[in-house]
Amino acid sequence: MDIEISILMLLLSVLAGYTLGIFSGLVPGIHTNNFALMLVAFSPIFMDWGVPPTYIAVAIVANSLSHTFHDIIPAIYLGAPNDDMALAVLPGHRLLLDGYGSEAIRLSALGSAGSVVFSLLLAVPLAFAFSILYPVLQSYLGWLLLIISIALIMTEKGERVINQGSLVKYKYKAYALILFLLTGILGTFAFRMESNMHPLIDIGSASILLPLLSGLFGASQLIISLFSGSSIPPQKYSKMELPTKRIIRGVITGSAAGSIVAWLPGISSSIAAVLARLFIRSDFEKETVTEDEDFDEQMEGSKEFIIAVSGVNTANSIFGLFALAVIGKTRSGAMVAINEIIDAASLDQQFILLFLIVISLTAFLSYFSTIKIGNNIHRSLAKLDYSKICITVLAGLTLMSLLFTGYFGLMIFMIAIPLGMSASFMKIRRSHAMGVILLPVILYFL
Repeated sequence: MDIEISILMLLLSVLAGYTLGIFSGLVPGIHTNNFALMLVAFSPIFMDWGVPPTYIAVAIVANSLSHTFHDIIPAIYLGAPNDDMALAVLPGHRLLLDGYGSEAIRLSALGSAGSVVFSLLLAVPLAFAFSILYPVLQSYLGWLLLIISIALIMTEKGERVINQGSLVKYKYKAYALILFLLTGILGTFAFRMESNMHPLIDIGSASILLPLLSGLFGASQLIISLFSGSSIPPQKYSKMELPTKRIIRGVITGSAAGSIVAWLPGISSSIAAVLARLFIRSDFEKETVTEDEDFDEQMEGSKEFIIAVSGVNTANSIFGLFALAVIGKTRSGAMVAINEIIDAASLDQQFILLFLIVISLTAFLSYFSTIKIGNNIHRSLAKLDYSKICITVLAGLTLMSLLFTGYFGLMIFMIAIPLGMSASFMKIRRSHAMGVILLPVILYFL
């Protein structure tokens, strides 16, 4: 496939996609897929204006990558995550309430940037390896996810209590199993009845995951913060105080997990985040700590997971392009849009090289803009009453569930909230609520 490259057109396309990614990343409820589908819809007009389809695809890739950098900001500061950042809410919110919100943003930007480096260095060998292993992985995917789910439950330790009996730890594992199954049943019901979802506003890519994950991880945490009287303290401008080995491990585990899900059908970044969670040894999801060393360990665990989950989303967006080029499969809305514009069979080395340049340039711009926004947004929020922020965001999540998924989605949202809150009352990790996705996928593949 011959590509005539105009440097000016290339830069304009990158800037357009990068800007759209900032907007979709910062505004809860707006997904990068919305803009990808919009660009596809308007592609005939752009081509009539003399814009080749290559540059439309460039804007889609830049939008997708920029989004993965900036979407951490509403997840941390507002407790309003999109589908891919659901698990980042609790550790990010903890860092915010301890005065380290801006550091969490910098760590996230570092995780995404590190994932870009990881992907650029290992994209070709991993693409070759996955092209060979893909049929095997696809055959045993259900069992693999079952093992991951069991490991997630068995590693639950619960609340540490002095002089507790030796059998108490099994109580928390039982709680974890109950939460996993309850959310899994809810997810299975929601996915099977998704046809009952009648959006009041059709934006083209509404998913039942919006009310599910917003209720389990967003609204539930906001309600707990609201009733516990939490407030946003002055934010500290500290350097990133995290051991280098934890930074490297966070980048590698997140990037590796993100690269895996980019190749496998039915697997989202949320599931990859669960996989990355297994490699973070500290229980940063516990609501309370009793010792200084536990607090320090939780802080480091929270920071490492922020790096990992950011790396998951960025690696997934990059390796999705290679999955399209190598096996001709689309794993995201952005790749579906690119496949609509440019036939996957025509993708060659020249095209891939162009997109690696686009990825590098977008990542460079996104890294600095994410840090800039993260370092300054708290000044605006500091002028507002935190309880009013919580109420406003809760109302926004409720309204989005109603408008984008209809009354059925609103019902699912309301059911998901108490399930998400129950993890705090049972003193177990909220990541067990990812059974909402894991159990339906396991049942599908088995």
